[in-house]
Amino acid sequence: MSTRNMPNRAWAELALLSLIWGGSFLAVRVALDEIPFVTSVAFRVGLAAAALWALVLARGLPVPRQPRIWAALLVMGGLNNVIPFSLMAWGQLHIESGLTSILNAGTAVFGVLAAAIFLSDERLTTRRAMGVSLGFLGVATAIGLENLAAFDLRSAAQLAVVAGTMGYALAGVWARVFLPGLPPAVSAAGMLTGSSLMMIPAALLIDGPVWPSQTDTWLAIGYYALIATAGAYLLYFRVLAMAGSGNTMLCTLLVAPTAIVLGATFRGETLSSGVYLGFAILALGLLILDGRLLRRAGRGATPAP
Repeated sequence: MSTRNMPNRAWAELALLSLIWGGSFLAVRVALDEIPFVTSVAFRVGLAAAALWALVLARGLPVPRQPRIWAALLVMGGLNNVIPFSLMAWGQLHIESGLTSILNAGTAVFGVLAAAIFLSDERLTTRRAMGVSLGFLGVATAIGLENLAAFDLRSAAQLAVVAGTMGYALAGVWARVFLPGLPPAVSAAGMLTGSSLMMIPAALLIDGPVWPSQTDTWLAIGYYALIATAGAYLLYFRVLAMAGSGNTMLCTLLVAPTAIVLGATFRGETLSSGVYLGFAILALGLLILDGRLLRRAGRGATPAP
């Protein structure tokens, strides 16, 4: 579906989804002021799983019984929640939430590359290779290769966030191969249950029982668990059905500016010009992956005499 054919409701929900996910980076950082990052992820997946199961039961959706499906959901939870949520939460202890969101935008780039490697019908065309290359260049520019030469906690945090995006990319391939046909709410609830089975024991073992005492922390946890995880998953699938995967990729471009503005407004974060240049290059790569930029340029080209 082209952007011209997208209904106004799809545009509105796409913008809302971008705002919700953009706000999650600030919420996570607020929670990390009081609770350890492992515990923050345990709260996120546990509360989101409970909310989605309540919805599944209320709707009377069929719950899968096959052990094969539950094993696939467990792996999905590791790839799509445990790895990226944990790495990015740890990363946010040492870098700005706005920078985290920019590096997170590389998910689409790694997703295209992972699909080309593991899925026979997702070959890497010239256009996709160009988009992936620009995406990698954008991520490298945002990190700053000179920063990796003097490796420190900040450099490690940036690489951890990038590694988290690779988890998201592999999760997309895994879901397509092993979890086709499940209702979105059931798939998300099952995946988050698998994540909870890993993260809650890990939090108790590593951090011990932690119970936040500040209202701001609880508000942040409630936001990123119930709104930016459980609610956003459901909204994402609605937008996907209305707008298609190509248009939904536009969400990736809108999340980072939201996170940057919120980080600057509420936490006084500032980013270097190199970070903004990296995001611009990455955004160009994503637009090329989307394809419409080149198609419009081709339609607008004047034939040679």
